[in-house]
Amino acid sequence: MRLANIPTNFVPKSMYPTIKEYITITFGLILVSCGWKWFIIPHEIAGGGATGFSAIIQFGFGIPIFVTYFVINSVLIVLAIRQLGWAFSIKTIFAVVVLTIAFALNPQLVDIKDPFMSVIIGGLCNGAGLGIVFLSNGSTGGTDIIAKVITQKRNITLGRVILYIDLCIISSSILLPNGSIEKVIYGLVCMTVTTLTVDMVVNGVRQSVQFFIFSSEYEKIADAITHQLGRGVTMLDGIGWYSKEHVKVLTTLARKNESVKIFKIIKDIDPNAFVSQTSAIGVYGKGFDIMKTK
Repeated sequence: MRLANIPTNFVPKSMYPTIKEYITITFGLILVSCGWKWFIIPHEIAGGGATGFSAIIQFGFGIPIFVTYFVINSVLIVLAIRQLGWAFSIKTIFAVVVLTIAFALNPQLVDIKDPFMSVIIGGLCNGAGLGIVFLSNGSTGGTDIIAKVITQKRNITLGRVILYIDLCIISSSILLPNGSIEKVIYGLVCMTVTTLTVDMVVNGVRQSVQFFIFSSEYEKIADAITHQLGRGVTMLDGIGWYSKEHVKVLTTLARKNESVKIFKIIKDIDPNAFVSQTSAIGVYGKGFDIMKTK
């Protein structure tokens, strides 16, 4: 008997980027939960954000961090739906649910006795996790929602907005029964490490470079960059001042992580090409960042 053809591709290819984003967001959220439950909370140090506020509630009243975190975000998600739309809010709801579960299931460890080393490692985990989530256009909820709203209206980085909010939350931890200036300082150290790590992860990936390429094989190089990387190439007319010969100069803008591919293309086509690469402070437009004004 001949069996009917059974489709094996259950997920449309157009859904692959979305699925990849949610998997990446989940990984970032697990990293955030590890930073808190393994390194920061065991020493009763309050970091920033809604998670830091939830930690303060746990230290002061014994309410588990995941309960307060979920309640706070249930309120703030309404703001996200109004200000940021459903596309952002759906990811936020997903992130809040995943992080709440991660906080509830992730064990609390006390392996590192030194609180300073704990806040450094915890801050690195938090910053890397948040950066991964932000790169996938997600949010961990809480004050991240407020930060996202502000950055849409003001030309300011996410890390800096989070820093200002965190200052207020961390400073309030001194009011706890076991609060002290020392723990506030540890909290500020954790906040600083987290903020710097977020900016390094987010801005490091988005950093752009500009190429000037001098080669007799300019047509082949331009075609390869256009078709293999999908980057635009502009051809300029130039004159070599010493030789007085007319030359063609290619210029293109790309992400820093695409530099190796561009160099490989050039080397494969013309190993003797003359190439200049410079860092671009800001590149705005299709394929790069969106222009923001105050």
